[in-house]
Amino acid sequence: SGSGALSPFDRRLKRKQKNWAALQAEPAKCDYLREEVGGRAGAARGPTFPLALDVGSGRGYIAQHLTKETVEKLIQVDIAENALKNAVESEIPTISVVADEEFLPFKEDTFDLVVSSLSLHWVNDLPRAFREIHQVLKPDGVFIGAMFGGDTLYELRCSLQLAELEREGGFSPHVSPFTAVSDLGHLLSRAGFNTLTVDTDEIQVNYPGMFEVMEDLQGKYILCMGESNCSWNRKPLLHRETMLAAAAIYREMYGNSDGSVPATFQIYYVIGWKFHESQARPAQRGSATVSFADLAKIDGLLSRGKK
Repeated sequence: SGSGALSPFDRRLKRKQKNWAALQAEPAKCDYLREEVGGRAGAARGPTFPLALDVGSGRGYIAQHLTKETVEKLIQVDIAENALKNAVESEIPTISVVADEEFLPFKEDTFDLVVSSLSLHWVNDLPRAFREIHQVLKPDGVFIGAMFGGDTLYELRCSLQLAELEREGGFSPHVSPFTAVSDLGHLLSRAGFNTLTVDTDEIQVNYPGMFEVMEDLQGKYILCMGESNCSWNRKPLLHRETMLAAAAIYREMYGNSDGSVPATFQIYYVIGWKFHESQARPAQRGSATVSFADLAKIDGLLSRGKK
């Protein structure tokens, strides 16, 4: 689809970026952020899931952390065929499918578990993607996902914007837009998920300066991870004077006491269930026996209960 408010990303370009990234030498040096988040997203323990789906699997950042006791069979879906061809080994039997996260080619009520790590922030229609995931889940199935949050790379974003405003009289986006945490629960609820859990975490990496941040982003996080900006309204070049000004602003506003500068990656972790009759339900309205006004007396109430 073309550019517009409903299609902020060039998905064809994103596919090319991810395919290129998957062919780079020594990908492990580039993937440590995805490895870390994939490990956290795949760390959940519970009942054995007969059939699971990894949406936007890349090279299998979640699969390598799953065991046969957790998942019996896994289907990995990604828009980039090279990522699937170069997937890391897993002890779980896997099937690879090239498909777009917004258009999952599976029947309704197919999977017991759906996972996704650092992929859904590039889809054009996130509500649709959540609906697709909800649809392919079986009743009482669970979705566990991780996404980049709205404050990701805020230091770089603010420094570039301030420098462009000062030197060029306006600014263009150089970092992809991300979903706000206040919207995430609402979107999942609208898609049909219940018993929702949304948590946030931050991973911070320190660098000598802003130029090292951008070099590492280009060399590792962005190009090797396929994380290059694919927004239709992206700006291809930055003027040298603007870059120098941005570096000075970055160090002045965010610099550490030892002279280094931080780059922050905010991660949203979400868990949502598809409704089933066996699931616990909230109590009826008005059935509570304790008022919120009594919370200040909680210690006394608990003591009284023990007696």
